[in-house]
Amino acid sequence: MSEYKHKIGITQGDTNGIGWEVILKALSHPSMVELFIPVVYGAKHIADFYANKLEDVEPLQFNICRSAAEARKGKINLVECGDKSARIEVGRPTEEAAKQALEALEKASADLVAGDLSAVVTAPINKESMQKVGFGFTGHTEYFASKAEGEPMMIMCSETLRVALQTVHIPVDKVAESLSSEKITASLVALRHTLKQDFGIVEPRIAVLSLNPHAGDGGLLGSEEQEIIRPAIIEAANQGVLAFGPLAADGLFAGGGYKKYDAILAMYHDQGLTPFKALSPEGVNFTAGLNIIRTSPDHGTAYDIAGKNLADAQSMRSAIYEAIDIVNRRRDYKYWSRNPLEHFEREKGRDVSMKDLQEAEQRKGGASNE
Repeated sequence: MSEYKHKIGITQGDTNGIGWEVILKALSHPSMVELFIPVVYGAKHIADFYANKLEDVEPLQFNICRSAAEARKGKINLVECGDKSARIEVGRPTEEAAKQALEALEKASADLVAGDLSAVVTAPINKESMQKVGFGFTGHTEYFASKAEGEPMMIMCSETLRVALQTVHIPVDKVAESLSSEKITASLVALRHTLKQDFGIVEPRIAVLSLNPHAGDGGLLGSEEQEIIRPAIIEAANQGVLAFGPLAADGLFAGGGYKKYDAILAMYHDQGLTPFKALSPEGVNFTAGLNIIRTSPDHGTAYDIAGKNLADAQSMRSAIYEAIDIVNRRRDYKYWSRNPLEHFEREKGRDVSMKDLQEAEQRKGGASNE
C-alpha cells in the first residue's frame, strides 16, 4: 500500500521579486517529491525565465494541471495562473506582477478551502502593488482570515524561537489604543492552544512583552503594563495558561532569556519581528488560529537581488517543512484529544496505580458484556 503524501500548495508571489527563484531552488532536490506532493500556482513562462538564470539548478519538469485535485504524486505540479503574455520587469513593483500574484493566491486558497490541499506556502508579495489591483487586505494573514474560520494569529517560528504578535499590520501610534486586557487574554489562550495543537508542546510557557521601555518602570514610563497587560496575564493564568510578564523586550532577547520559554507574545509588529529575524534568519511565518494552514518564508520580495541567482531558498524550504509538520501535528492532536484517558482522582491520599487502572478497565469490560 502506498504511503499517503500531503498536497502542499505554493504560490508564486510577486513575479518581479525572488519568489520564483526560491521556489525553484527549494524544489530542485529530488527528495522533495518523495516528502510531499508539490502544487505550484503560477505562470510557466515566468518560471522558465527565472530557471534560465539559475546555472547551478536543474530545470524542473512540471506536470500541468487545472487544480490541486488533478495533482499527481511524484511530480512537481503546476496550476497555471495569470496572463501567459505577462511582462517580467525584474526588480520592479508593477501592477502586472501584482495581478499575477493575486490570481495565484486566489486559486490556491480556493483549493485549500475546498480540501484539495493540506496547506499553502506563500511566496512574498508587494502589499502596495496588491492594493492597486483590488487585493483589499494589509497582508496574507488578513487575506486567509477572510477565507477561513477562526481568529488569525501571526506566529514567527524557528527551531529556537517562536514569536506571536498581539497587533499586526497597524501604525505604531495606533498600538496602545488597540490593546485591552480582554484581547491579550484571548491571545494567550489561543497561543497556548496552537502551541499544543500545532507544535506538540504539552504545557507551553509563554513570555509576555511589555509595551513601554523597562516594562513601564512602575508607571513612570506608561501605565499599560499595570492597567492592561498584567491583569490580562492574571486572567489567562486563571484559565490555565502559563504566562509570565510583562517583560522588557531588550532584556529578554539580549540576555538570552527567551530560551526559557516556548513562545513570546509581542505587543506590536517590529517589537517581535526585529529580534526574531536577527536570531532566526531562516524563520517561518505561520498563520495560526484558523481551520486552514498557511506558512511563508520570513523575507520579502527582495527586488534588489531578484534575477541575480543570489536568493537563499532555506527559508522557503523551512516554510514547506513547517507546513507539513503542522499538518501532521494537528492531525495527531485531533486523534489523541478525541478520546482522552479517563481521569482517576487520588483516593485517600494515595496515587492510583497501574493495577487500579487495569481493574477499572476489567470492570468496565465486564459491565459491557452483561
